[in-house]
Amino acid sequence: MKQHIPNMITCGNVLCGCVGIVAASQGKLIEAVYFILAGMVFDFADGLAARLLRAYSDIGKQLDSLADMVTFGVLPGMVLFQLLAQNEPKWAAYGGFLLTIFSALRLAKFNIDTRQTDSFIGLPTPSAALFVGSLPLIIHQQPAYKTFIEQPVTLFAVTIFLSFLLVAELPLFSLKFKNFGWADNKIRYIFMFLSVLLFVLFKFLAIPFILLMYVLLSFLSSVTKAKVKA
Repeated sequence: MKQHIPNMITCGNVLCGCVGIVAASQGKLIEAVYFILAGMVFDFADGLAARLLRAYSDIGKQLDSLADMVTFGVLPGMVLFQLLAQNEPKWAAYGGFLLTIFSALRLAKFNIDTRQTDSFIGLPTPSAALFVGSLPLIIHQQPAYKTFIEQPVTLFAVTIFLSFLLVAELPLFSLKFKNFGWADNKIRYIFMFLSVLLFVLFKFLAIPFILLMYVLLSFLSSVTKAKVKA
């Protein structure tokens, strides 16, 4: 029975994605974002359960990617579609699904890439989904940014930027801790401290900057490691 527990949790992620897509299709973007966040909780919990129960399986790996495609691929694409649909021409709103396409490519690459066991190559799909999800939250919390965020130029820039990061050959550190020592986790502790500080100061507006900081710190870390090896 314990072999199926992580997969059952993963199915919770799928359900969050499905309900979130329905909410987004009805224009309820804040609710849709909540389901992205709930999906992230399930996505974290299924991996944790698999490690604690030692319940790893090939079907679990495939199911996890399929769940991520729904919640962190299709759902954020739908959010972008709805934000873009408020502008003319209406057909341009389908450009938001470019993120969905690149999410599929990223997940396919991840499944066959043996380099991504302790770190990532390219932006993880939950991070991209969180970036998109922060946009309706920022508009809701700070309406002064509504006009800027809903500009087609802004939304397409976000879509293209995130799509590029999803498949870029950019090493990014993982937030998984093998131990809690400072030496092995320095960059993780720095990132977590700065993230909490930014969120306390700027609330949802901090989320895009936190994700950009994640990419920047990863880049600096990889450059430093390369210099040390040289």
